[in-house]
Amino acid sequence: MRIFKIVFLNQGKVYEIFAHTVRQGELYGFVEVEDLIFQESGTLVVDPSAERLKEEFSGVHVTRIPIHSVIRIDEVEKHEHGPGKITEIDGESNITPFPHNFPGPKKGPKK
Repeated sequence: MRIFKIVFLNQGKVYEIFAHTVRQGELYGFVEVEDLIFQESGTLVVDPSAERLKEEFSGVHVTRIPIHSVIRIDEVEKHEHGPGKITEIDGESNITPFPHNFPGPKKGPKK
């Protein structure tokens, strides 16, 4: 079964999640991510970032990510996927969010 690693920006943080299904969404400008994969917590060491991610996406069947927030999508081997994580963007990061101030509809004269 295919496994995808999706890295994207969300509220000033970099999210790294794993899923079985990634496709262009029905909503224009969104990527649909389905069947999220979380690492089982069978180890003694618990990563708080991975736990926060698991909590945030608990109960989510499909998530839609704006295309301009996606940094990259990789297809990975099953044995290579690790825990998902959330990381803060520091001041020296080479990741810059894509500008998202899109112009709205033009307003015509009032009638």
